[in-house]
Amino acid sequence: MKIKMAWPCLLFLAALFLSAGAVAEPDNEDKPFAEKHVVLQISDPNPFKQTLVLNVANNLIKHYGQDKIDIEIVAFGPGLRLLLADNSNLSRIDGLSSQGVRFSACSNTIKAFTKKLGKEPKLNPHSTRVSAGVVRIMDLVDQGYTLIKP
Repeated sequence: MKIKMAWPCLLFLAALFLSAGAVAEPDNEDKPFAEKHVVLQISDPNPFKQTLVLNVANNLIKHYGQDKIDIEIVAFGPGLRLLLADNSNLSRIDGLSSQGVRFSACSNTIKAFTKKLGKEPKLNPHSTRVSAGVVRIMDLVDQGYTLIKP
C-alpha cells in the first residue's frame, strides 16, 4: 500500500522539478556570466528622464561590473527621442554600448514619428529596432529580466 501511495507523490515531485526547470532564463550570449538581467524602460520625452535612465545603467555597471550585469534599454512612445541620432546623449550611449548595454527602439513609434515628421527619423547607430517596445519589455520580463522604470 505504501509503495502505491509513493508513486503519485514521486510523479508530483518529478513534475514540479521539471516545471521549475521550464522557467524562462535570460538568453543573452553576449553576457554569459551575467548574474543580473535588467530592462530599463524609457517612454518619457523629458531630457531629465533620459539622463536618469542612462545614469541608472551606468550605476548598475559600476556596482556589478559589466560582465555580471545584462542591461537593455527599451525606448518607445515619446521616450524614443533618446535614441534619435541627434540626441545630446550620443556619447553616453556610445560609452554604455561599448560596455554591453543594448538599446531597443520601438518600430511602432518610429512609424508614428515618420507619419508626423513626413520622413523617418534617423536613429542612433547603437539602437536595434524591435516590433513593439512594450512587447519587447514583456518578452524580457518573461525571460527573467527585472523591469525598472526610472
